[in-house]
Amino acid sequence: MAGPLAALRRAAAKADAQTPASRDRALDGLRALALLAVPAGHWMLGGLTLSPDGALHNASPLTSLGFFAPASWLLQMLGVFFLVGGHSSVRSLERARERGAGTPAWLRGRAVRLLRPVLGVAAVWALLIPVLHRLGVPDGTVRTGSVLVVQPLWYIAVYLGLTALTPWCVALGRRFGGRSAAAMLAVVALVDALRYGPWADAVPSWLALVNILPGWMFAYQLGVLWAQGRLGRRAARLLLLGGGALFAALLLFFHYPASMVGVPGAARTNSHPPSLLVLALAAVQCGAAVLLRERIGRLLRRPLLWLPVVLVNLSAMTVFCWHQSAMLAVAVPGAAAFGAVPGLTTAPDSPAWVAGRLVLLPLFAAALVGIGRFARRFDGPWTSFPRAWKAVAGAGAAAFAVYALGVV
Repeated sequence: MAGPLAALRRAAAKADAQTPASRDRALDGLRALALLAVPAGHWMLGGLTLSPDGALHNASPLTSLGFFAPASWLLQMLGVFFLVGGHSSVRSLERARERGAGTPAWLRGRAVRLLRPVLGVAAVWALLIPVLHRLGVPDGTVRTGSVLVVQPLWYIAVYLGLTALTPWCVALGRRFGGRSAAAMLAVVALVDALRYGPWADAVPSWLALVNILPGWMFAYQLGVLWAQGRLGRRAARLLLLGGGALFAALLLFFHYPASMVGVPGAARTNSHPPSLLVLALAAVQCGAAVLLRERIGRLLRRPLLWLPVVLVNLSAMTVFCWHQSAMLAVAVPGAAAFGAVPGLTTAPDSPAWVAGRLVLLPLFAAALVGIGRFARRFDGPWTSFPRAWKAVAGAGAAAFAVYALGVV
């Protein structure tokens, strides 16, 4: 036991020593926390059921376990993710301009870093689908797997769009300050009032799409303001308390769905596109993050706490792109070998399922670590890959995209 512990301490000390003094550890810690909430949320708020033909199908515990909805308030941390993203993009753009790089070059670099891992996971799945069919995996399972892999990738498209708008967000922040974020909240509130009010039947369904840009840009703009020094502790308290009051009012008096993620069969959803409840939660999360920044930074001065943050940030895109594949890597052979496994392939309709799923989380995490040892090579520059492999990867990714979009 002393040997592994000593090795862990040495690794932590090395990571601590290699971190520049100017590094904002609190931002890295917040990013790691929001990132880990993605697999935790998908693993806990998404289930699988086994049909008579042996195929796996998606199922949500929120359909039967209404008391489970508050878990989505903790596991949906996109507010923190976009807050840190906005802050980091401003700092990154400033450094690029100091080096003499233009905005197009900066944006191209950011896009390549985000899209390489997406291309990698899509290419691997394009090769994996025929292999799974040959191994006798049911078609329903393959379709379910494709949907699970594709579903989280919408975030990449949204994040790329917001990144492209960073110069305009900076300009808005300089000119209007906090009003730039408040205007986005006001737009979402107006759209929600139109689509959920007594006149909703006369409102076209496409109006909800208006919420996509201001809904997700709200927290990103707060991050831009934070980087500009325009989001202090006083504003953070207003976000925390005001967002909390708005969140409670929307739930208690305006009957918004309690779940922050979509529930199959529900007439309304908060997340696609984002509703005002999503922005209220984001305000609470962002306010808390700003208020806790110094405390988090002090905690992460401890090498043993800093090491996991470093590892998560270094593997950010691997975790994001491959966490659903890790769950499937456990569920598919588990279903083939054992059939109905509590918490894995049984209906998510009881507290026993929740307990079983909690027990399985370490197994999913271990599978993700194992996959990550292979998949991390897609995150960095592909200079070591032959040109022919890159062409095959591009074609395979395109084929998987067509297949997956057809399934979704």
